[in-house]
Amino acid sequence: MVEQTRVAMPAQAPAKPPAQLKAVRGMHDILPADSARWQWLEGCARDLLAGYGYREIRMPLVEQTGLFRRSIGEVTDIVEKEMYSFEDRGGDHLSLRPEGTASCVRAAIEHGLLGQPQRLWYAGPMFRRERPQRGRYRQFHQIGVEVFGLSGPDIDLEQILLTRRLWEALGLTDLHLELNSLGDPADRVRYREDLVAYLDQYRDALDEDSLRRLATNPLRVLDSKNPLLRELIDAAPSLLDYLGSEARAHFDALCRGLEGAGLEVRINPRLVRGLDYYNRTVFEWVTDALGAQGAVCAGGRYDGLVEQLGGRATPAIGFAMGLERLLDLSAPSAADLKDAPDLYLVAVGEQAEARAVLVAEQVREQLPGVRLLCHCGGGSFKSQFKKADRSGAHFALVLGDEELAGGQVSVKPLRGEGAQESVALADLSRNLAGKLGL
Repeated sequence: MVEQTRVAMPAQAPAKPPAQLKAVRGMHDILPADSARWQWLEGCARDLLAGYGYREIRMPLVEQTGLFRRSIGEVTDIVEKEMYSFEDRGGDHLSLRPEGTASCVRAAIEHGLLGQPQRLWYAGPMFRRERPQRGRYRQFHQIGVEVFGLSGPDIDLEQILLTRRLWEALGLTDLHLELNSLGDPADRVRYREDLVAYLDQYRDALDEDSLRRLATNPLRVLDSKNPLLRELIDAAPSLLDYLGSEARAHFDALCRGLEGAGLEVRINPRLVRGLDYYNRTVFEWVTDALGAQGAVCAGGRYDGLVEQLGGRATPAIGFAMGLERLLDLSAPSAADLKDAPDLYLVAVGEQAEARAVLVAEQVREQLPGVRLLCHCGGGSFKSQFKKADRSGAHFALVLGDEELAGGQVSVKPLRGEGAQESVALADLSRNLAGKLGL
């Protein structure tokens, strides 16, 4: 008989726990503690826009890549470097939207909205693969406003005054309006020739980015953030000196309207747009409170874009504002907003726990709009009451087996003065309405 030898196997190392999954860099979760601030900001904007007769439109997050190449321009940083683009399983070339105007124009053309003037707005996330920093993220949120079919300076004036009214509603005081005109296409052709001739004299002083723009989109050199180029750019020819008679009359009328409205304006001849489709009016609201990312709202006129994307020639103007930047400036803390429930229902005892959800539904039915949090999952009276207090509710409703048997519920104030009292279930909603001022 052959003796078998057992070979000792090496002990296996314990499996490593999987790496913790995290959000994509530059894309952030909006947690419940912050969402009340977002809702407050979005609600202020929604109410104001409705008051001006603007209607909401909702577009897809994903569009054909060609839409942005045709509208934004092949040689812009957005198309060249920043778009999230991919080929899907069907072979379509798609992109996450980097801005909303092109999508809104596409939707307006596709659905035949351009037969009459349209005032539209939208809200949602946009996507650009930039270097994340404060006020600049890879997924960021905007509210955008677009008007189609109106060519006069009166609608330009309305949009700027609308934004001023929003800043007042948000309690913002540290915002300043900058304004310029990009003229009409023929004006820019003449200006571009002289601008290129001027910049060509200083090629050795231009940085790599400005040299690239000089060959593709010279106006964007004026938008350089390189402080070493500031003196050179300030001495460049001014586009305002090249405006034709129609563009000049449009700009002067807008300036007179803003003066009549008592709005202080800084005329900035170096203000240009990073997108190719703008003409005539361009404007920005800027602040010094956010560091490098000082623009919180930017917009202007783009009278050629609808035709460029296949529609009939339609004048248009719009703007977009960054919600993250506005929240950094304006939103009150969540504690100052009405995010806490009005009522917290505590239920102790088998019969009371079985009945609690139904009692809560009765109150909600009779008091529409009341914020009532019903405790679920059991627990001692002490632990439930601690949660009621931490919830921020104004009143605790206490339902125990004894109260239930007597057709009663206890109402205890959690904020301010007042004694606990027993209230008949049949009278509960009426009692609460008086306490909550409903």
